[in-house]
Amino acid sequence: MSKLHEAKHHVNVTVDMDEMDLTSAESKATYEEIKKYVAVHNDGMKVSNLYIAQVQAKYGIIERENYNLPKSEDTKHPQCPKEKEDAIVDALRFFRMI
Repeated sequence: MSKLHEAKHHVNVTVDMDEMDLTSAESKATYEEIKKYVAVHNDGMKVSNLYIAQVQAKYGIIERENYNLPKSEDTKHPQCPKEKEDAIVDALRFFRMI
């Protein structure tokens, strides 16, 4: 490719980007995008980052290892209610993450 001026033959290639698969970066939505989608499609429902992370972990979407683990094993975290989980799952499907 660096010696184009010396090439005797050229090949022209046309690539239609619509036919290509999504890259991993394109298929990821930020927590803010997920929150906005949930709010718009569920009458202003608010979801926390914790709930989004819990649902993502349930479906095997782990971005990175969590180093901020609790010091004791009996620490309680609020669990995501079913209606909010369903709304987050809908958003994850919309963004093609699951």
